[in-house]
Amino acid sequence: MIDKPELDKRKAFILATVVYEYINTAEPVGSGTLAQKYNLGVSSATIRNEMAELEAGGYLVQPHTSAGRVPSDAGYRTYVDRLMTPESLTKDDSRRIRGQFRDASRELTDVIEQTTRLLSGLSGNLAIAIAPSRDTHAFKHVQLLWLSARTSLAVVVTSAGVAAQRVFEWQSDVDADTLTRLSNALNSRLGGRIMEDVSPAELEGTCDEIGATREMRDAVRAIFAQSRQTEEPDLAASGAQNLLDQPEFHDLRKLRAILRIVEEQRTLYDLIADELAPDAQRPGPSQPHVRIGHELGPEALSECSVVTMPYRFGDRGVGVLAILGPRRMPYGRLIALASETARSLGDHLNDVEIR
Repeated sequence: MIDKPELDKRKAFILATVVYEYINTAEPVGSGTLAQKYNLGVSSATIRNEMAELEAGGYLVQPHTSAGRVPSDAGYRTYVDRLMTPESLTKDDSRRIRGQFRDASRELTDVIEQTTRLLSGLSGNLAIAIAPSRDTHAFKHVQLLWLSARTSLAVVVTSAGVAAQRVFEWQSDVDADTLTRLSNALNSRLGGRIMEDVSPAELEGTCDEIGATREMRDAVRAIFAQSRQTEEPDLAASGAQNLLDQPEFHDLRKLRAILRIVEEQRTLYDLIADELAPDAQRPGPSQPHVRIGHELGPEALSECSVVTMPYRFGDRGVGVLAILGPRRMPYGRLIALASETARSLGDHLNDVEIR
């Protein structure tokens, strides 16, 4: 976004008031409204002149000649970054979030879906969640099960549950004791390790220890590779119907374009996946991130904003929660909601034995 001229104290206050009023009413804001409803300490004429200068500076736009003004992308950006007062959740909201995770499932997929339903209900917008990458899950155990002399079942379980299972057909007979010894050796050597740290050389070395056949070695490499693969992003979304309630999306053409993006999981994933990049996973408390209007990229989302908040699962696992709604969203409240929900989700995943 192009840098805007620095605002003096009065212009900043008027801009913050326009954004606040527009968020609450969805109606263009005029100088008379500000003079009547807010104690700005100046005349309506002065407010009108200041708003004209804010429009000239790119912070406000006037939808119609006779109407009041509404914030531009730059106006919202300035409000979020510099003018907005941080908000705290109500006791009811905090209680509802805590109660949700107190009774939450132990299945990772179920927990993620429950979280999006909770967040969409509390925010009144579309909620999105990305589960941590499989590479960041911790290895728990592998089971190599004898089914017959020429058939075995391999199952890899990580901190997020069953990551892969596969039936292997052997060219030569395999005995159950050999499979048990190989399972035990792998579990002893790799238990608790992060999946991305488990190298093919370590798998090969463990197979050497028990004298595994070449077929067994190939099977071990294959099942561990499968446990780290995912064809589609582990993503859940809930609350698309909430967008129908927003005045901005009463134009069905605009709404259809947004819903098409929501239906395309890859596009939706790419929209918020920046939070999963290595430089976003630095140690320390996670921070919310807000992208507004044209910052989102697709023209269909130019009237939307997204609040994203990473959450942590184990030492390295990072997932993301996001709220997508109109640019005219109550940023302070939604940031507080996303932050508290992400913290509670991370605590639940770390405290409960996830399957």
